[in-house]
Amino acid sequence: MTADPRPIIERLVQELSEATTRSLALEANLLESSEELDKIRDALKLAEQHSNTDDLTGLANRRSLEAFLRSAQIAAMETDSPLSVMMIDIDHFKNFNDTFGHQVGDQVLRLVGRVLQESVRECDLAARYGGEELMAVLVDVGLESCAEIAERIRHRVFDARLTRRATGEAISSVTVSIGVAQFRLAESADALIERVDRALYQAKKTGRNRTIQETVFDDEIAA
Repeated sequence: MTADPRPIIERLVQELSEATTRSLALEANLLESSEELDKIRDALKLAEQHSNTDDLTGLANRRSLEAFLRSAQIAAMETDSPLSVMMIDIDHFKNFNDTFGHQVGDQVLRLVGRVLQESVRECDLAARYGGEELMAVLVDVGLESCAEIAERIRHRVFDARLTRRATGEAISSVTVSIGVAQFRLAESADALIERVDRALYQAKKTGRNRTIQETVFDDEIAA
């Protein structure tokens, strides 16, 4: 007599049901773990952004600037392409703080930072170097082109109109002095920054609200 197959079928169905339940539970756990990993990745990405970004202006901070500049110098040497930098200083910045308060000073910094960021490409880097000084590293851009971009930034900042948020009081026009310099083969980052800083100093020394190229020093030496 043939044995009744129903108990075997019922047992197989039960085992299959249990296996399905375990599989669904495992899938749910994996999904939950995946979501947790995504949250961790997002948190790490946000933390990294904060560590590389200036909180006030939203630009890259000095640490990020130095790392980017080193990489850009290496790439420029490998591809034999130009690399230029500009350093921007807000003229009479202390007066804004003393006259209107630090909140207005922060407004001025954010204004110049926004104009700078909007004036460079995604492959470039705009950064806050420190205090009221900002910098930009322009990839595959020569000295003359860098100076032209600097001049556009200077005019845009001057044409901008700021008002004191608390009172609506108009704030005097903002002006900036800018130095520009082009990377020289095998030059250190410190040497390049020193040259662009000298150009900036010359812009401030000769009346502010102007752009000075580092080649003025070569002209002075030749003279």
